Amino acid sequence: MSYVKTYEEETLSRDAVEQRPGTWVLEFGANWCGYCIAAQKDIETVLASRAEVNHEKIADGPGRPLGRSYRVKLWPTLILVRDGQEIDRVVRPTSAEQIRQLFP
Repeated sequence: MSYVKTYEEETLSRDAVEQRPGTWVLEFGANWCGYCIAAQKDIETVLASRAEVNHEKIADGPGRPLGRSYRVKLWPTLILVRDGQEIDRVVRPTSAEQIRQLFP
């Protein structure tokens, strides 16, 4: 799956995420967030070389259950999930190298 450009409204539950097979990067943030906008080029660059990784951008905010279930507090937060289990995360990355560290 290719890089996703915009944050979409939350449609997943935590149970649905935990039942998904494969490797996913869940990216929590907001389309208007300056930190999220600044990180996009690095996120896109890293994910371009990871064709096996699915990318999902989730619009986060107060009271949104999926973000709260992962205890997301700062944006963007990228969470690497493999077969439903969180493997690692990076919060508010400032370089492509920080994002690459998600992948073993």
